[in-house]
Amino acid sequence: MRLDVVPRLTARALASACGWHESKVSKIEAGKQGVSDDDIRAWCRVCGTEEQADGVIRLNRRADKSYVEWRRAMRGGLTNVQDSFTPLWSRTRHFKVYEPGVIPGLCQTTAYGKSILDMVARFYQVAADVEEAASARAERTRLLAEHGRRFAFLVEETALRSRIGAPEMMAEQLGHLLAIAVQPNITFGVIPMNAERPLYPVEGFWIYDDAEVLVETVSAQLNIVDLHEVQLYVRTFEELAAIAAFGAEARALVAAALTALDS
Repeated sequence: MRLDVVPRLTARALASACGWHESKVSKIEAGKQGVSDDDIRAWCRVCGTEEQADGVIRLNRRADKSYVEWRRAMRGGLTNVQDSFTPLWSRTRHFKVYEPGVIPGLCQTTAYGKSILDMVARFYQVAADVEEAASARAERTRLLAEHGRRFAFLVEETALRSRIGAPEMMAEQLGHLLAIAVQPNITFGVIPMNAERPLYPVEGFWIYDDAEVLVETVSAQLNIVDLHEVQLYVRTFEELAAIAAFGAEARALVAAALTALDS
């Protein structure tokens, strides 16, 4: 929202009219402070644009959901983060998942998932409710067996060979991949390290029913719903899938990674 909607209205005057501390307006404009629905309504009222308040509120809520900083999301612990995925995953019928460096969450064993969450807790210095969070993540793997759901997993070969935890744990994880890769509702692809690429590896992403995309960056989780952006991720998935190995060839790459644990 711009202050020049109403000429000559200063930040100090706006703050005074809204009953705010005079620094609040500058903090909002600089992105250092969020705004509530009531803040937006007050701002619009003072600017004489009350009819626009509902639209601005909708945009603000969408923006707040679209970019969720990990520091904020993890304040309630890792279990809350895991539980936050449940509504979206429950309503999704077709998952498309690309992971460049780790095994996708739905394909993880409990031990592998716990190791990942241990890393997360240490790195972000958050409450270490790792056991509970790992149990919540493991519970969601039941989705793989539910009728009417389809899953397309795509991983880089490096994800199979990156050592997470002890060799015994990695062996269990890779063996688990071999077991689930043959399920009829699951397509599991591996992009070989020597594949000629149509594009470079990108960030990991999850596509839900070709309608929404979740991307995890180092600092935040992005929830993408804009149709053009979603289609760009769908296209990226398709291009990466075109160079991936599937079926027996994919399982052979998993088996080779399993054999390499002994070297």
